[in-house]
Amino acid sequence: MSEQNQTSEMRDPLMIAEDWMQAGRDVAIATVVETWGSAPRPVGSHLVIDADGNFEGSVSGGCVEGAVVAEAADVLAEGEPRMLEFGVADETAWEVGLSCGGRIKVYVERLG
Repeated sequence: MSEQNQTSEMRDPLMIAEDWMQAGRDVAIATVVETWGSAPRPVGSHLVIDADGNFEGSVSGGCVEGAVVAEAADVLAEGEPRMLEFGVADETAWEVGLSCGGRIKVYVERLG
């Protein structure tokens, strides 16, 4: 792992989002707003995503990040926020890998 990657992993995703916006990048943020049961990340966890699909942070420890990044691309293109819900009872939960038995609700919005 490069020193640059280690540095960005230790940084707050909100600071990364600010840097990206100052660099002229379109940025969306995903925030865990509710959890039930055995959720992989706590309420308030963030994932920031740019229009090129780069992302930093985590809303699920890797379980649903791919699906959230895809939804964030739509949010960036359309400008409308979205509320996403992932859980083991959801048909798509197993497809995106949320098998911990919990449920999470994630709010995705464009920054700036």
